[in-house]
Amino acid sequence: MTTRPTLFLTVGLPGTGKTTEARRIEVEEQALRLTKDEWVKALYGLANPPSTSDVIEGRLIEIALRTLELGVNVVIDFGLWGRDERSALRSVAADLGASVTMRYFQLTPTEQRRRLDRRLAEEPHTTWHMSDQELATWAAMMSVPTPGELDGSEPVDDPPAGFATWDEWREHRWPAVIS
Repeated sequence: MTTRPTLFLTVGLPGTGKTTEARRIEVEEQALRLTKDEWVKALYGLANPPSTSDVIEGRLIEIALRTLELGVNVVIDFGLWGRDERSALRSVAADLGASVTMRYFQLTPTEQRRRLDRRLAEEPHTTWHMSDQELATWAAMMSVPTPGELDGSEPVDDPPAGFATWDEWREHRWPAVIS
C-alpha cells in the first residue's frame, strides 16, 4: 500500500443528501461506494424488511474493511445515526491504517420532506415511502456528530459497557446472519 486509504462516512437522516455526496466522493476520490438502500432494493424490491438492515450494513462494512486493507478508498452511505457506530468505524479504520473523513448532512424537516417526496415521485425504484412519524422518530434517534468528531480531533470513545473492544461491539451491532 503506497498511500493511506480513506474511509468516508456519510452521516444524516434520509433525504439529506448523503447519497448525492457519496456518488461525488466515489468519482472524485476513486472510492468504492457502499449504499445500503441500493442493496436492499436489489434484494427485496418494494419490501424493506427491518430484520435485514443490520445484517446488510454488517456485510457492507466487511466489504469496506477488506477494501481498505487493499489500499482503496471507501464511502459508507447509510446514515450512521449513532455515535457508537461511528466510533466503531473510526476505531477499525485506525487499526487498518486508514484515515476517516466524516460528512454530516442536516436539513429542516420541511426541506427533508420535500426532497423525499420528490425522490419518491421521480425515482420510485430507489426509495420507499417514509411517513412524517417515521421521520420524527428517526430524528429523535439521531446522535448529531460533534465538531471534534467531524474533524477527527476528538479521540474515539471507549466501547460501550459490556464490550471489551470495538470489534466485539461491531460484531454484536452488525450480526453476520438474520436470526
